[in-house]
Amino acid sequence: MNLVSHLIERRLQLPPPLTRDVVVHKDLRVPMSDGVELLANRWTPRTGGDGLPTALIRSPYGRSGPLASGIARPLAERGYQVVMQSTRGGFGSGGTFDPMRQERADGLATLDWLVAQPWSDTIVLFGLSYLGYVQWAIADQLPPQVKALIPIVTESALTLEFLRSDGMSLETPFGWGVMVSQQERPFAMVRQFRQERKTAQALRTLPLASADVAACGVQSAYVQDVLAHDADSERWAELDHTDRVAAVNAPVSSIAGWYDIFLPGQLRDFRILQEAGHPARLTVGPWTHVDFSNTPFTEAIEFGLAYARGEEPRARPPVRLYVSGQDMWRDFDSWPPPGYSPSRLYLAPDAFLTRAAPAAAASPGDAASAVGAVDRYRYDPADPTPAVGGVRLMRGGGAGRVDNSSLEARPDVLTYTTSVLEDDVEVIGEVSAEIWFSSSLRSADVFVRLCDVDPAGRSWNVCDGLVRLDSADDVSRADVRLWPTAYRFRRGHRIRVQVSSGAFPRYARNLGSGEPLATGTTLRAADQTVHHDAAHPSAIVLPIRHE
Repeated sequence: MNLVSHLIERRLQLPPPLTRDVVVHKDLRVPMSDGVELLANRWTPRTGGDGLPTALIRSPYGRSGPLASGIARPLAERGYQVVMQSTRGGFGSGGTFDPMRQERADGLATLDWLVAQPWSDTIVLFGLSYLGYVQWAIADQLPPQVKALIPIVTESALTLEFLRSDGMSLETPFGWGVMVSQQERPFAMVRQFRQERKTAQALRTLPLASADVAACGVQSAYVQDVLAHDADSERWAELDHTDRVAAVNAPVSSIAGWYDIFLPGQLRDFRILQEAGHPARLTVGPWTHVDFSNTPFTEAIEFGLAYARGEEPRARPPVRLYVSGQDMWRDFDSWPPPGYSPSRLYLAPDAFLTRAAPAAAASPGDAASAVGAVDRYRYDPADPTPAVGGVRLMRGGGAGRVDNSSLEARPDVLTYTTSVLEDDVEVIGEVSAEIWFSSSLRSADVFVRLCDVDPAGRSWNVCDGLVRLDSADDVSRADVRLWPTAYRFRRGHRIRVQVSSGAFPRYARNLGSGEPLATGTTLRAADQTVHHDAAHPSAIVLPIRHE
């Protein structure tokens, strides 16, 4: 066992290994349907490995180093043999890497090859992020040897959530595109942290079409595609495997995180499985995309191995959620769970958040004040409202739950806060906001964040979301879809809602000029208005449990 495996095992408190004597058969050649060969490594116990269940992991990030030590070896020590394959065009595999476009054909060809190997018997598909997406790409055409899927922090339409025409998530696809374009350079791991700093600086480049060159010296075809084509473009149609989810013929254990970049799509996939009556279960923890827990390994052993051996896994309810605030794992029968009804908290004058809807004017003399309930701020794309914590693909504390005090001190962030809670308020399910909004410019963004204010006055982000308006110079209702959550606001705390016009660089900043994302260079500041009178009842909509 090497140092990486040892550290992971200690940190995650993995179950005891069945063996430490693992061998690696390197550079197995796997033929694709077009004659290209992809390379794979097979991890197996030195003795007794043939015929063990095979965990198939297909990765664009290589098949050695920390990824193999942190995933392949622990599984090979605990009842599996592991085949880790480099996807097309990377780390010695033939062909050209075209992200996500070739994974269906190559995945099916890989399964054909694996089924034909004399040492292979039953198969479990395993992996996180891109390594989970490739499972969905083939989910509707699995051979009977595939007994389970374990997709982790991933979804069936990878990338498309980032590319919404009404809210472009810039940081994640740009950073990923730069990273994969550089990962095979000499000393790439050593250069990684310096590269991340350069990438962060490059996100401020205008026009954005030249930002990839500023970040790494070369143009990324994937980044250029991201900037030129939104989610509705035909360019991305073959990447969306959502229609394959209901047709999967093996049990699925889906593992997600409340602050993960792919959470909405992963929950959508699970709901599809539920509605199809499929044997599936869901685990959602308090994790970001890069957090590492023992849950994937636990599911690989208790769920994947059980099915691979023809057994039933230990019974548990289909949905297991970590309820933050209460800081407890809870089990439910479905997602979203029953018993939580949409409840509105309304934005009110003097920065209050209240259950009472704005009252209509009691008399003609009150009409002006009733209609005039507004708050204003100025958004300047030259100094964009920053992303602080939340749903980001970052290490080192830059993502997830953080103190929002510095963000809320900015003049371009409005806050609305309840009085101190007399009882706990439990929120589990889909969260949204209805913000009546207008701008001095035609194009504007509305970012809404739900926070928990503790007795010390610190504001901790729970979930958030953004929408772009194309006719913001007229008063209209911005319907903002926030990330789902499971959260208990404790007695003595307060609930807070932030409203602003950005979270850069998580979301692409709105330049204010209406120019195309890739080529825009003109920055125009905007005067923004949030309306919250009886005719414009701005609110956040929370799925609250009522006893």
